[in-house]
Amino acid sequence: MASDGDEAPAGVVGKVTCAAWIRRSVGGPAVSSSRRLLVVYGRGATASSPPFLDLLAFDTTACELASEPLLRVVMGEEGADVDEPRAIAVHPAGDEFVCATAKGCRLFKLVYEDFTINLVSRDSPPLQSVGPQRCLAFSTDGTKFAIGGEDGHLIIFHWPNLSVLLDEPKAHKSFRDMDISLDSAFLVSTSTDGSARIWKIDEGAPLVNLTRSSDEKIECCRFSRDGKKPFLFCTLVKGNDIVTVVLNISNWKRIGYKRLLRKPISTLSVSLDGKYLALGSRDGDCCVADVKSMEVSHMIKKVHLGSPVSSIEFCPTERIAISTSHQWGAEITKLDVPADWRVWQIWLVFLSLFVVSAILFYMFFKHTNLV
Repeated sequence: MASDGDEAPAGVVGKVTCAAWIRRSVGGPAVSSSRRLLVVYGRGATASSPPFLDLLAFDTTACELASEPLLRVVMGEEGADVDEPRAIAVHPAGDEFVCATAKGCRLFKLVYEDFTINLVSRDSPPLQSVGPQRCLAFSTDGTKFAIGGEDGHLIIFHWPNLSVLLDEPKAHKSFRDMDISLDSAFLVSTSTDGSARIWKIDEGAPLVNLTRSSDEKIECCRFSRDGKKPFLFCTLVKGNDIVTVVLNISNWKRIGYKRLLRKPISTLSVSLDGKYLALGSRDGDCCVADVKSMEVSHMIKKVHLGSPVSSIEFCPTERIAISTSHQWGAEITKLDVPADWRVWQIWLVFLSLFVVSAILFYMFFKHTNLV
């Protein structure tokens, strides 16, 4: 496999600092089944190794990554923390992604040809000079891209031409979390000071500040993804009480809450089909809750022992998740949740019912004396 970056020299590689799934939405001679689901890792620098990106194939049957990367792209020099990958946002089409560093953001394009994969760095001046970002997010339809900076600066771009839809230098004191609604109409953002705002993307303007009392802090936020009645999930801290609040996005009022992890939350994520909600704690635990019942389906204790979980991302096709922390790097977990019905399984049930009905019909008429 090839890339347009230099190969990383031999040495002790850095820990995984960020991770993301890449699902190819199209096939072709150069995209074998084993390469339709990939993982991109961002790795930090060490004294003997520069920061770089790894692209790895993922085996869904064995639930494991390939032992060797398909390709590796160097991001900077040995010990260069300023070039260390901090966050990755993958376009829904699976053919490009944005990687945030302390300097700004870099755009990479995946090119498949002649049974090889190339990772091409693309010049993108509007992204390269934005400075350190805490949050990156593509809309579900891939037409919007938003960044939220450490300095509280919010920019929403139209993708891929990068025309600016919203530019608010003082959106927050500093960004804590961010998400875009399923219909790409709204963006929710939270601040390190505990406030939260809703933005109307097409109008390029703030819509409302979420209501909270003086002793409440809104921290993590995610929109629902199941395509039914839309909700907004937020983690809320009030003294020693930590809850996950559900809000109706028609009026942005709270309609209920649940105590899921019962400890300080560091990250929140929703599965692509909207059925599950994942929470990571500041002491390294993770839990997965069923959105319909808002009950915990899977608890993962000490997956990042003693270290805040910095991100959790659900696999696009399987009940598997990648979680990361600064101390322990990346962990892949197969979730103990009810398996989804595959299309072929549903058709098999229908076929079985048809066959049984035909046999019963035949037996009935065979043993019936018609007058």
